[in-house]
Amino acid sequence: MAEEAKQPAGDQPQLVIQKVYSKDLSFETPNSPQVFSQEWKPNVNLNIATDNADLGNDHYEVTVTVTVTAKVNDNTAFLVEVKQAGIFGIRGLEPDQLRQTLATYCPNILFPYAREVVSDIIIRGGFPQLNIAPVNFDALYMQQMQQAQQEGADSAVPVQ
Repeated sequence: MAEEAKQPAGDQPQLVIQKVYSKDLSFETPNSPQVFSQEWKPNVNLNIATDNADLGNDHYEVTVTVTVTAKVNDNTAFLVEVKQAGIFGIRGLEPDQLRQTLATYCPNILFPYAREVVSDIIIRGGFPQLNIAPVNFDALYMQQMQQAQQEGADSAVPVQ
């Protein structure tokens, strides 16, 4: 009876957020203080990437990396990179479901934290606030899957 109480109810999928944390943070203003005397019309470049690692025992680390570079007159005003990570306990999912969860659901949880860290560090660096729009990781995942299918289909077509 005691053993049954320790067992999860059935084979129900489970996802538990164990920890959310900033894994790495970098902020550079290579052209300060000169950049503060220039008219603030920056060219902003935003890159977002995700990664995950199997930690064993149904635990996974998922990392969302946000890199923002702002340039004014071809001079870098600031460069910020944030790696926001989380540890997730996940069990009871089929491999395809697990892959999708690690690529979509977990980054959707982490991204608001990364946005906040990026915005905060830019303000603390003396620059105007940067609001990063939400990202639809589900749509990105579907695009990647469609692209992979097309590439697979393209490589399967014999070249004449």
